[in-house]
Amino acid sequence: MTGNNGNRSEELAADIKRQFGTEATKRFLRSLPAFRTEADIPEHFRDLLDRLDGIEASVADGQRRQ
Repeated sequence: MTGNNGNRSEELAADIKRQFGTEATKRFLRSLPAFRTEADIPEHFRDLLDRLDGIEASVADGQRRQ
């Protein structure tokens, strides 16, 4: 195994993460029943999901700037 394979794996992982973060992919996933949030979830879970969305957005924004 060469050292180059590790670099390719990292590049592939980064590319997959980037593709999952695109608006088109997010829109598609939201259309699937398994990825929809229930409308009647408790408020504290909704708050936690909102916090998670905010953290994910700030991490993604930080990665774009680098």
